[in-house]
Amino acid sequence: MRRLITAAAALSAATISAFAFAGSASAQSQNFPSAGVTTLAGRCSKLVVGKLDVSKPCKNEIAAVALPNGDVTFIFTAQGKMLGFQGDGKAIKPASNGNARIPLTLVTTGVGQKMTGEVKVAGSCTFGNPYGGKPVAIECTAESKDSTFAANFQTNGKAPVQPKAPAASPAPAPEGKPAKK
Repeated sequence: MRRLITAAAALSAATISAFAFAGSASAQSQNFPSAGVTTLAGRCSKLVVGKLDVSKPCKNEIAAVALPNGDVTFIFTAQGKMLGFQGDGKAIKPASNGNARIPLTLVTTGVGQKMTGEVKVAGSCTFGNPYGGKPVAIECTAESKDSTFAANFQTNGKAPVQPKAPAASPAPAPEGKPAKK
């Protein structure tokens, strides 16, 4: 997961003000997707790219990344690879059952710690507010001119986590002077 967070953090060089969640008024005051990087624990039940089904090795944790330009990406991982469903967070609209829907414009791919590719798509992700204290679904489907993409994830009902940035290393001491402790 550290690689996922590092890759997601690389996508999110700065944070933005939180998006208003289009869900029910009974949800906590937290907004989702939140500014920066958040991780959600739960169960990945589907991750399919074209005819390749990697649902079984799909990690039971996803990241939601909100970029300064308003883009939101849900990142799923399996077998050391990442698949991100990206759309315009400013275009999030209410959907049925108190959920929200974001239209998708790109599917991004990555290996290890780097996002390495992107494909223009049409599709959407539908999601509930994970701050409400109940499990919610995050379901994404998209099509490009050459392939289809699908992912389903059910949170465990716990609030998302905003990982802390890695601690900065102390600056090296100038030559000939010992480092301060």
